[in-house]
Amino acid sequence: MRLVYRYLPHYTYEDYKNWEGRWELIDGIPFAMSPAPAVKHQFVSNNIAWQLKELLKNCKECKALLPVDWKINEDTVVQPDNLAICYPLEEKPYITKAPTIIFEVISKSTQEKDEKIKFEIYEREGVKYYILVYPEEKLAKVFELINGKYSKLIDATEETVKFDLKDCFIEFDFSKIWE
Repeated sequence: MRLVYRYLPHYTYEDYKNWEGRWELIDGIPFAMSPAPAVKHQFVSNNIAWQLKELLKNCKECKALLPVDWKINEDTVVQPDNLAICYPLEEKPYITKAPTIIFEVISKSTQEKDEKIKFEIYEREGVKYYILVYPEEKLAKVFELINGKYSKLIDATEETVKFDLKDCFIEFDFSKIWE
């Protein structure tokens, strides 16, 4: 452990749920999610959400969600940009199980966290598919969890990628998210 971390305050979900604004809590360290994402980020995220909702409409188990708290443990709570869960929702204001698929739309302010910290968290927690979406480059890096490690499937730009989401398959068309 680096010296500085020994002296930082350690926060928990009890602290987190009282904070104003959008935050993530990773290993007891708060990460501000402001300023609000840029227009292009929101545009791409919205297109991902619409396509996921449409693709999952006939899947009984899976649901598309927008940013929602995923409480991994008492000192780690993240908010993926777009996700699909393939299990019944609990009667809680957050989810506690790993989503099947997560899309993180990359902003300059969150790029390192999404590419490194969240990559490791999602891999460790068993998220089957992790997609890093770069709006400026019109590029999506698609990873699949294989034997506990992420393996890159494709750098998608205009491709359609088939995802196995437990009891259903979806064919996600990356060309539609840039429109």
